[in-house]
Amino acid sequence: MTVQHTERVEESVRDVLADVYDPCCRDKGISVVDMGLLHRAEIHDGHARVELVLTSGWCPFAASVLTDVETAVLSIPGVDTARVELVWDEVWTPARLSDSARTTLRFLPDPSEVRDPAAYVAAARPSPTTTEELS
Repeated sequence: MTVQHTERVEESVRDVLADVYDPCCRDKGISVVDMGLLHRAEIHDGHARVELVLTSGWCPFAASVLTDVETAVLSIPGVDTARVELVWDEVWTPARLSDSARTTLRFLPDPSEVRDPAAYVAAARPSPTTTEELS
């Protein structure tokens, strides 16, 4: 199940943006839709307006994502112009991730898979180096 945090999203926009990736997640195959970046998308009289929420206001790839989203939206039949805007009054949180993105980005195993948490933590800790042993 995908968590939706959008007020209104045209299905055709969601479909084309499923193949657009934030450069940070391209290698993991997580689209801007699965990252939960899509806030709102509307098409009226050949004009598309798309609103995105960034994971960080300091995202170094924001310009690239905006351009990629605009290009994808302009590929929709009947869309002649597109405007892509950032939403600053809503904060991105991991709750916006789709279930598949959440699973892909999981750094630790699901808690139900760890029978002995203390043993798991002990096994995951790096061995002390000689410098650490001397401290």
